[in-house]
Amino acid sequence: MAGKRIQLDLPDELYAQLVRVGESMGISNPDEAAMVGLALWLSQRVSELDDKDPSQKYLVNEALDELLEKQK
Repeated sequence: MAGKRIQLDLPDELYAQLVRVGESMGISNPDEAAMVGLALWLSQRVSELDDKDPSQKYLVNEALDELLEKQK
């Protein structure tokens, strides 16, 4: 997947939770789990923005949609 790279330094507790939740969803790679989590968070925030001002609808990134589909 082409795109931009973001590097995060996570506190140990947050990283452990990311690994735990990812593994419970069948995602053994923490990077993938983080991407899925970010995609879900963004879709929720975009939905909230759309509800506030429907004239400012945002397009959902197709690559993130595909990633979420693969995880199902």
